[in-house]
Amino acid sequence: MDRNIVYPGAIPLDTDILSINRNIMIALGFIVKATFGTDIVVDGLVCTPTLPASMSVQIGPGSLAQLDVVDRTSYGSISADITDPLMKMGISLSSQAFTLQAPVDFGKSTNYLIQACFQETDQDLTVLPYYNAANPTQPYSGPTNSGVAQATLRSQTVQLQLKSGVPSATGTQLTPVQDQGWVALYVITTSYGQTAILADNINASATAPYFNWKLPRLSPGFGSGIQTFQSSGTFTVPQGVFQLEVELWGGGAGSFASVPSTPSGGGSGGGYARKLIQGVLPGQTIAVTVGQGGTAGHSSGVAAGPGGTSSFGQYVTATGGSLNMLASFATPQYGATPPGVGVSGDINLSGSAGLSAVLNQGGMGGGAPMGGNQNSGTTGVAGTSPGGGASGAGTGADSQTPFDGAMGSGGLVIVRW
Repeated sequence: MDRNIVYPGAIPLDTDILSINRNIMIALGFIVKATFGTDIVVDGLVCTPTLPASMSVQIGPGSLAQLDVVDRTSYGSISADITDPLMKMGISLSSQAFTLQAPVDFGKSTNYLIQACFQETDQDLTVLPYYNAANPTQPYSGPTNSGVAQATLRSQTVQLQLKSGVPSATGTQLTPVQDQGWVALYVITTSYGQTAILADNINASATAPYFNWKLPRLSPGFGSGIQTFQSSGTFTVPQGVFQLEVELWGGGAGSFASVPSTPSGGGSGGGYARKLIQGVLPGQTIAVTVGQGGTAGHSSGVAAGPGGTSSFGQYVTATGGSLNMLASFATPQYGATPPGVGVSGDINLSGSAGLSAVLNQGGMGGGAPMGGNQNSGTTGVAGTSPGGGASGAGTGADSQTPFDGAMGSGGLVIVRW
């Protein structure tokens, strides 16, 4: 950081003080850049209903850092600098209220958007006292005794704005698009007949760049959050998160029913994959598919089914356990093979194959790596979660009684950040 040098007896200049202010601002801007990068970041500015509740909301104190330039206009006697980029921070010390309106037509709702941006303005216009250089005892009012008021503060604040959407049938209303250079903070929904804004009406924008954690709560590696999917859905990347670690298990295969004198083989286990995914963006949505367990074979003639494939977007996949191509309702004794495998992971493991039937006992089901275990028994036993294959069914002590097979276990997807 630059530091001014002054000397005893030298005539003080206005730039001595102005340069100190600019140098401190530049140093803070580089600290912000080194810590948070050059994207807009927001802290505080919490939106809450009023107390008592009304059709207004309050935006609390906070700050917003945004990429700008050193000075767009001259700073006192120091020339403008519009070529050097600099992260600048606007600070709001007090709350700001916004009043919303409910639609006047029955069955309609309106989405409001609260957006923010960095604002720098010259303020506090004052007619300053000067002196006549030719006659220092003669006071001047303003420069050259002109009486012109001059700004005495270059203020860096957060500018907030409320944008109203178009009232539309409830469920179809659209949120206004944020303006260029602004960032969306909150979406507030009002409905016909509403007389007060409640907390349930206020939602942070999916792209709002808030800090999720303060420095004392941060720890190296993963551990800030975890989400488990036992059925298919959608994962939304949390704010402040740019990399994920994903584990997947494919579904285990089911087992056939036994037939008189012939027990059935076990179903194979699902595959496993683990991957570090970098370069995701806050607010990004990723489709999550969780493979279902394979269907159970029934003595009524229903065949067993393979396990389903689990996937996390296009990033990584774990396939489900397969059925032996030789196995059928009439020839159920063959163990399932091949098992499921991991695809495109940093770690890709295959499950184990189900075992063929032995005597009147069904074959054991295949296991999934670090997931479901193998199962065994004289009757079909469902696979153990996640990804375990079902064990086969026996034929009973008389070797003539058929038993139903069992379902394979469903897969699993775990996301950590």
